[in-house]
Amino acid sequence: MRAEVPTSPLGISSIHLPCEVIRDYFYVSSRRQRWERMTSLYDVLRITPTASIAELRVVFRLRQLELRAAATHSGDSATLERAFNILAQPELKTCYDSLLKDSSARALFPYGGCGSILVAGDRSRDGQTFFASQILHFQPELEERRLHAPLRNFDFYDDRAIYRDVRRKIEATLDHSAMPISWDATWNRWRHLLGAKVELQGTFVQLGKYQRRNGQWSLNKWETALPSRIHVKVPANIAGQIEAARKSYHRFGEFSDALRQIRARIEREPMEKDQLRSLCWDLGIPGDFDVAQISWKPDYDLFFYGQLCRRARRLYLFRDEYIFDLPRAIAVETPQLGHATYLFSRPQSIEAFLAAYAATTKEAIRQNRANVAERLGFLGRVVHGSNPKIWLQTLKQRLGEAAEGAEMVSNC
Repeated sequence: MRAEVPTSPLGISSIHLPCEVIRDYFYVSSRRQRWERMTSLYDVLRITPTASIAELRVVFRLRQLELRAAATHSGDSATLERAFNILAQPELKTCYDSLLKDSSARALFPYGGCGSILVAGDRSRDGQTFFASQILHFQPELEERRLHAPLRNFDFYDDRAIYRDVRRKIEATLDHSAMPISWDATWNRWRHLLGAKVELQGTFVQLGKYQRRNGQWSLNKWETALPSRIHVKVPANIAGQIEAARKSYHRFGEFSDALRQIRARIEREPMEKDQLRSLCWDLGIPGDFDVAQISWKPDYDLFFYGQLCRRARRLYLFRDEYIFDLPRAIAVETPQLGHATYLFSRPQSIEAFLAAYAATTKEAIRQNRANVAERLGFLGRVVHGSNPKIWLQTLKQRLGEAAEGAEMVSNC
């Protein structure tokens, strides 16, 4: 592996790291023994190579307790944590298993090598490359984070769940032992109906991968949670929320023909939510079905919907959008990541506004084709962004609300 580094005062621009050097620092139980005599990481954890991630975590916690009770050297705890962090990540575990079969196999540098490294070795003749014979120390870029992760943003597998936030560029891999919820891969079918969030707290390490785009290589940086330092809290009512989402999904299947008729209707014209409830009832859909779910997308943040809904007097569904009738404005929201909230001045007739809006597009509004933006009273967009609080603050300013903003009764 060749690592590009900022040009140092010594003139070194890159470090050459042979696979065996990477292997003997990251994939070993002791950095003082030869690879051939090394105790395996599986033996450190006292577990078999076929163990699941959840089983690995349980054993890791038990071994931690044993080491604390025995008051052993801190180096033993560091070795235990290193073993778990390698074996708990599928890509690194696969690499380690390959090294056990063939010690000369390719060794991956964990987390893409983002961080500070101290190595021993020799410089090339031109002085620009340093050929490392040993890694003396590596310090990854770490950050403590605490965040609320929507379950709809997880990819669920039978043995793990992976959370990704493309705006923050962070991810976390959890198992059933870390997040005590009984899930499986079928959850991916209806996860977009889950409004619940879990609290993630842990140490995140920066990782990087080079990607080739338009003929050039660029470094894509993310942060991933260290498996050994992730803690999860689930809401007290999580079971009820999961059951409600599962029930809604089954209803989508049970009443698919009726919902297809409703989608065709709102594709042609905006319909108020109470009208849709009546239509659902006429088509045989139970009254407790939330028609807003018809347009909901998996990556949409409930925060935006909740804030607009609590201010709205009425809510309309049109195509893939929500139209909120607010006391001082009209807000149009696409319930999907990456969209902005469109604001319009309060019209004299909501019916006239809806008819005019249905006859145009957002692109035409942005470009003010045929003066459509002025005719609709377009005030501008409020970008969702990565911080919902900034969106809310901007929204309140646009609506002329006080700093704290009086809360309004929702009809949504």
